[in-house]
Amino acid sequence: MYYFDKRLQYPVEVASPDPIFARQLQQAIGGVEGEIRVCLQYFFQAWGARGPAKYRDVLLNTATEEISHIEMLATAVALNLEDAPATLQESAATANPIVGAVLGGERPRHIVEGMLHRHILSTGMAAFPANCDGVPFDCSHVYASGNIAADMYANVAAESTGRTLAVRLFNATADEGMQRMLSYLIARDTMHQQQWLAVIEELGGTAALPIPNSFDRTKEAQEFAYMFMGTERNGTPVPPGAYSEGPSPDGKGSFEFRAFEPLGQEPVLGPARPDSAAQAEQMSEAPTTNSII
Repeated sequence: MYYFDKRLQYPVEVASPDPIFARQLQQAIGGVEGEIRVCLQYFFQAWGARGPAKYRDVLLNTATEEISHIEMLATAVALNLEDAPATLQESAATANPIVGAVLGGERPRHIVEGMLHRHILSTGMAAFPANCDGVPFDCSHVYASGNIAADMYANVAAESTGRTLAVRLFNATADEGMQRMLSYLIARDTMHQQQWLAVIEELGGTAALPIPNSFDRTKEAQEFAYMFMGTERNGTPVPPGAYSEGPSPDGKGSFEFRAFEPLGQEPVLGPARPDSAAQAEQMSEAPTTNSII
């Protein structure tokens, strides 16, 4: 059960509406790095969580917070679309400095061209669940594996890319109100990165690797478990580093580099089935090639 409060989680103020920035903010709503992604990711991880109940509680609290971030960003999009031109031929051009400039200046034409058309045609100058190109969010980047440690690593990655996006948006605007809002979101991304890392530590950290740690490793092809596979054709070693030599982070093996040669056979498939709509030549055990001269 969820309740709402009409007040925003943090103030959202726009001094100078910017429809191009409104488009950029859509990425933080419905992009693969955006708030819809982490909100749904945390909810589905929580709803399917098994094991210690406290991790379900942590996920639910944070997922609910992310709803508020979506609301803040949607409000910011709408405020940045205030007075944005809906056409190049508005009759009220003289009363609207932005539209008036569109009719006689280069920069406002750029504003119109840079706007998302769907902000004009589909939403009435409001946000919608899509990225900065107008592509709807499709949940393909929502990860909820049922393995709490795997999910926590996915969450760290989600918050890291989300914070990277928020920093880029901060750098893309000179509006102080937008910078204050983004500063807050950046700080929350910092916290969320740290809290998921803290859960990983509680679960055993690197000592609990690999994931899942419940698999009987005697059934694993352990010869390959800590081998850095060199795939350059000339066998050139990868530049040395902690990833190719020395102890592994889980303390259960040692890395080694090996210029790798294929161990399998060349795949040879059988003839095409008679009912597969293939060419007749594909249905023979020993197909021949007829040359046309």
